[in-house]
Amino acid sequence: MNTLHMLLVICCLAGIYQTTLALKEEDCEVCVKTVRKFASSLDDATKKDYKLIEVAFKKYCKTQKNKEHRFCYYLGGLEESATGILNELSKPLSWSMPAEKICEKLKKKDAQICDLRYEKQIDLNNVDLKKLKVRDLKKILNDWDESCDGCLEKSDFIKRIEELKPKYAHNEL
Repeated sequence: MNTLHMLLVICCLAGIYQTTLALKEEDCEVCVKTVRKFASSLDDATKKDYKLIEVAFKKYCKTQKNKEHRFCYYLGGLEESATGILNELSKPLSWSMPAEKICEKLKKKDAQICDLRYEKQIDLNNVDLKKLKVRDLKKILNDWDESCDGCLEKSDFIKRIEELKPKYAHNEL
């Protein structure tokens, strides 16, 4: 194999290696979805100026709730934010960098950004309650505003959910 072929093989392998290391949406779902949604809300003039993007992001953050609100807090998009790495979002956005790449950079600055996860909705009609964690069983009861007095074992929580399922499961359909 000559040098040119060897170089080509090395470049291809490096490219494959890089794509396998690239951040995927599910690895940092709140960040990727929030960045995409925010970016799509910007007009063309704003998209080109990182200072305008920062102003728009702070305005955008005022209307966010739950996980997106926490994401805004981490970036410095809220008045009560303790720190600010907003330029790590605004500058790459002004260069039209994809959301996954922006979140990859943000994760390097603050790992907890990718710890934000949307809560998975549990389909009670098709889930095996025995396979769920106690935390998930407690969440089901909490979502129903129900308690499980005297529940100590996982089986106690499952029994309580099974008792209440007819009352709430029809909402899941």
